[in-house]
Amino acid sequence: MPRCLKTSNIGEVAVLTLNRPERRNALNIELCDAIRDASEQAVTDAARVIVITGEGTSFCSGADLKEVYGEGFTKALYGMLHRLAELPVPLIAAVNGPAVGGGAQLAIACDLRVVDDSASFGIPTPRNGLATDAWTIRTLADLVGHGVARRVLLAAETVAATPALAVGLADRAGTLDDALAWAEEIASFAPLTLAYNKRILNGVADAEEIAQRFAEIWSSQDSEESAIARIEKRSPRFSGR
Repeated sequence: MPRCLKTSNIGEVAVLTLNRPERRNALNIELCDAIRDASEQAVTDAARVIVITGEGTSFCSGADLKEVYGEGFTKALYGMLHRLAELPVPLIAAVNGPAVGGGAQLAIACDLRVVDDSASFGIPTPRNGLATDAWTIRTLADLVGHGVARRVLLAAETVAATPALAVGLADRAGTLDDALAWAEEIASFAPLTLAYNKRILNGVADAEEIAQRFAEIWSSQDSEESAIARIEKRSPRFSGR
């Protein structure tokens, strides 16, 4: 794994830490590719939740301006973001400081966001003459509503941690430890159900897939295990089958 990204595991939770603190964890091609590859590998290795955070005092300061103007960078960035949205496991962004531009996009590509007191979100493309893709704009508007999205995207406003919690851009206040505790709880849930819910929420499942996954869940071993656990008055132990 490149030095720009650190990976670790806590039980069934994979932790990806952006590791370019000297550049405030700015995204370049190498880091975008590393995030995509590491998240896919985590799924292959049976991680049930992925947590993404930043080394140092910044979650991610956006695109590295040394590379942002090349076509290769935009391909790497959006390939990574869209892949995260497609993964069958929940992702939690532990936002520890500013999430700017591509950093804000990375945070909203995750399914849930935990923010510490220093967290903030901004997409200042009107100030720098750049653009985000339609997926980013629609995802942001779905999360926070068109009013807040317009202030972020048209007035280049920055949203701090407390307002982010109020409008739904962030889900919980807390540190990386709090995000990890939440991830461990979610990792105990039924994987097939989580994957089904996520794909529908993110609009990446067509009607045929939805019907197939719905039927598979109701006939799964996990569904049977849940029924047995209720009778035995214990927590279910889901296997993802």
